[in-house]
Amino acid sequence: MKLRTLCESDAGGMLEWMHDPAVNQYFHAHFAQMTMMDVLSFIQTEQNTSSRHYAICDDKDVYQGTISLKAVDMENGTAEYAIVLRRQAQGKGYASFATREILRIAFEELGLHKVYLNVWKENAHAVGFYEHMGFRREGDAREQIVLHGQRCDLLWYGMLRREYAEHFRR
Repeated sequence: MKLRTLCESDAGGMLEWMHDPAVNQYFHAHFAQMTMMDVLSFIQTEQNTSSRHYAICDDKDVYQGTISLKAVDMENGTAEYAIVLRRQAQGKGYASFATREILRIAFEELGLHKVYLNVWKENAHAVGFYEHMGFRREGDAREQIVLHGQRCDLLWYGMLRREYAEHFRR
C-alpha cells in the first residue's frame, strides 16, 4: 500500500466510487452527477489549491481511493481530513494505512497543529473508525445539512499534534 499524487489514470476508479450509492450515501456532495470530464478537471486543478489530495494505491499502484488534507491553513496550522475508498477496497486495511500516512504528513512534514473532520451522525461505521484512529469528538452541528431530503446532524472531530504523538507513540 502507498499514497501518491493523483493522476489521470485514477479517474476511472474515482468515477466508480462517485457513482456507487453504497459508497457515496453519506456524502453531502452530489458525486453521482460527476462526469469523467469533471474528475479529470479535479485531478488537474486541485494540485494548485491549498488542499493536498493523494491516491491510495495497492502494491501494483492501482487506485483504491482518495485521502485529502483540505483547506490547509499554515498560519493557523489546521487542515480538514477526508477519505473515500472504492467498495472493493473497503475492509482491507487501506483506510487505516492511509489515515496513519496522512496524519504523519500533516503533523510531521507540514508541522500542523490540528486535523479536523465532520461526519454524518448516522454513519456509525465511519464514526467508529475515526475514534479508533484517535480523533476526538469536539461537538455537534445540529440539523446542519440536508441529506436524502432530511435535516441531519454532523459530528465534528479533531486531532491535535500532541494527541497524534500519544496515539501513534512517535
